[in-house]
Amino acid sequence: MKNMTPIMMGMMMALMLAGIIFAWQGVSMHRQVSVEEAKFHALQSEYFIQSKEVRDEAVTGSELNSQLVQIQNYPSELLRLKLVGVGNILTGIFILLFGILVALIMMPKRLGKIISEKR
Repeated sequence: MKNMTPIMMGMMMALMLAGIIFAWQGVSMHRQVSVEEAKFHALQSEYFIQSKEVRDEAVTGSELNSQLVQIQNYPSELLRLKLVGVGNILTGIFILLFGILVALIMMPKRLGKIISEKR
């Protein structure tokens, strides 16, 4: 039964590491949102500075049409960064809380074992 302690400590370490990794990924995705929003606004201003006639007369496959496609795709990419980022943060918090729960469940058992050994 004494060999159980290193296994439990290893499991707790793995849980904590996984939780921190998930939370870190979520936070980094949220940091990326502000950078991508700045690129999105610059792309919009570059596209809409052109007159309506120039934008409407752009041929298929031109640079203006590719800019329009990028502008139309940006909101879904920003939403993905935000939602997946929040999901990663919440997953990391859940894993860390699960690790705390396991530690709290194991604490009375370990304490009981220590007290019984000292008798």
